Amino acid sequence: MSNPHILVVDDEADIRGLLKEILSEEGYEVDVAANAAQARASRARQVPDLVLLDIWMPDVDGITLLREWSTGATDGCPVVMMSGHGTVETAVEATRLGAFDFVEKPLSLAKLLRTVERALDAGRRHRQSGKLLGSALGAPIGKSRIMQQLRAELQQLAANPAPLLLIGEPGSGREAFARYVHEHGPRAAAPFITVIAGTLREADAEARLFGREEPGGARHEGLLEQAGGGTLFLHEVEDLPPAVQRLLYGVLESGHYTRLGGTEPLTLRARVISSAQPGIEQRAGSELRRDLLAHLNVLVMRVPPLREYAEDVPELLRYHVDRVVDSDGLPFRRFSVAAQNRLRNYPWPDNVRELRHLVHRLLIHGGSEEIRLEEIERELAVQAPADEPLVKQDLLALPLREAREQFERAYLQQQLLLCNGKVGQLAKRVGMERTHLYRKLRSLGVDFRNISDD
Repeated sequence: MSNPHILVVDDEADIRGLLKEILSEEGYEVDVAANAAQARASRARQVPDLVLLDIWMPDVDGITLLREWSTGATDGCPVVMMSGHGTVETAVEATRLGAFDFVEKPLSLAKLLRTVERALDAGRRHRQSGKLLGSALGAPIGKSRIMQQLRAELQQLAANPAPLLLIGEPGSGREAFARYVHEHGPRAAAPFITVIAGTLREADAEARLFGREEPGGARHEGLLEQAGGGTLFLHEVEDLPPAVQRLLYGVLESGHYTRLGGTEPLTLRARVISSAQPGIEQRAGSELRRDLLAHLNVLVMRVPPLREYAEDVPELLRYHVDRVVDSDGLPFRRFSVAAQNRLRNYPWPDNVRELRHLVHRLLIHGGSEEIRLEEIERELAVQAPADEPLVKQDLLALPLREAREQFERAYLQQQLLLCNGKVGQLAKRVGMERTHLYRKLRSLGVDFRNISDD
């Protein structure tokens, strides 16, 4: 099997020489080009497995070259953009045109090699499946049975253009799942536009969503038009103000909208993916219009909380360490086995978002390369709110007696609710003698005095 072939396109001879030397020592076959003409000629001679493409070049800039390749190429060769003058807008444009990733100069050797490995892996998967997969940022991470089933279901949903509602707890990664659906469907090359529902104010929502036309003829695209034939992701739809719900319902019902101040109707081309918290169906009518929900939940998928696939926590920790090291340039640290086991048994009340923030804090604080259990315990020392559901309470952080009391209190409170407040039924359900149960309830501070007994 031949070694991967990498094409380096950069107008600086020193950069070309350095990258060729480094990548050749890593076992890659490397070709170099000083400008767009040489890059086109090299690619015509042999399709590379990966292109490292500089953005700023004297004849044709890298974005123009990337646009040319993304519209004409069918080989699926991943492209990683390089620039010493990177901006957010440039990175977004490069990603929209199909770039796998974006790295800034001066190049970090560790980041460069990791990015090269990820991009080459994506290229291999493209050749096997016929589709170039994007950056792993939006991929649901994990090898558990839950994650495997989830990825398979997401890929099925990606092929369907119907509106999709992702239901899950805050921090569970619903936007990442929406991006995964987008990137694995026929709209992958089109824009993915995210809108936090709570930011759509009634005063300017129509202009933001539909765009506007000025008397002089100037036109300003709204979010729906910016999404084009791609995906519009509405995050936390229950936070939409009533007037905005009415606007969205009208668009989804008719399939058309008109810019504010305009007269020409425009067709809704984007797929709508939205997210909501569990129980949205029961709250329909109070927080969200029922007719709007009926348009949004043509397809529904439940995003599980992290505690349901805790076996994937070690892999998630490694993944987010790599991401933070790459993005922030922080020193690499690894979690000890004891620290990983502790975090596997932590309930993660704020889900993957909490894990990501924990990793970020630990790397910012720094320390020895190994993150030990003691450091984890200090980070988790904050008490959970008293009314936190039992499944989200970190009982391992408490002494045995307190943990037992906390569990018994939450257990009996929930069982009492299931028994409609009847202590006699509760005694039978939990297998306790009634007199002993009364003493237990009093000692735990469970208020049953105003609850009728049977």
